[in-house]
Amino acid sequence: MKVALVQLCVSDDPAANLPQTSDLIREAAASGARLIATPECTNMISPSREHQRAVLRNEADDPTLAALRDEARAAGAWLLIGSLALKGDAGGRFVNRSFLIAPDGAIAARYDKIHMFDVTISESESYRESAAYQPGDRAVLAQGPAPLGMTICYDLRFPALYRALAQAGAAILAVPSAFSQTTGAAHWHALLRARAIENGAFVIAPAQTGAHPAPHADERAPRRSYGHSLIVSPWGEVLADAGTEPGIAIAQLDLAEVDAARSRIPSLTHDRSFAAP
Repeated sequence: MKVALVQLCVSDDPAANLPQTSDLIREAAASGARLIATPECTNMISPSREHQRAVLRNEADDPTLAALRDEARAAGAWLLIGSLALKGDAGGRFVNRSFLIAPDGAIAARYDKIHMFDVTISESESYRESAAYQPGDRAVLAQGPAPLGMTICYDLRFPALYRALAQAGAAILAVPSAFSQTTGAAHWHALLRARAIENGAFVIAPAQTGAHPAPHADERAPRRSYGHSLIVSPWGEVLADAGTEPGIAIAQLDLAEVDAARSRIPSLTHDRSFAAP
């Protein structure tokens, strides 16, 4: 199965971001990809909560979601929208929601990001995702072209989630992201390879890259993302790395490698209970 990852550098304007996203999806479809995946925050990245409140929409009214469903239908391919920032149902917070779109344009699965990125990396770089976003509370195994475990970005640092998805049958683990440059340079490749090796699964990780233009925000420095969208085999081999420019990364996935890796090291069946310290 051919898989294509779309790597983006989105701004804080959803309408301006959509044409580039659609163009790259069409390029991926023209390559013969059966599964196409976009990054976290496909519709926009903004440091301004006020601007987000002004432009974000609910799922039912979101123009990016509607347009990308049409793209999946036109391509006749599965499309993983890594995530969209959307208005939530209650409480005033947004949701960070991933969608698996079927080749007929139907929404096959939804996943709300569970783990919130609340970190202080340095005196000049900190994030408080939970101040604006409502976390999800449910792991999702989607039935797409292969059983697909849906996660988003900071989830990557919580291996129990991936183990639960793999033990439930996931052959592919999706990690659409907007990893910061600082943590990405230190941890991105290592963590993605570890999740693939630990679970004997393919990992697909479409990513945001570069400095994100935010003309509707104040004078704060733009957020920067690490890029390097990766496809990793169940044995931990990097099959594709998109580097740091917007574009696509493509690899062929032989799903028989999942069973082969798990038979060689059947650690998913070796769990033992133990008393916590």
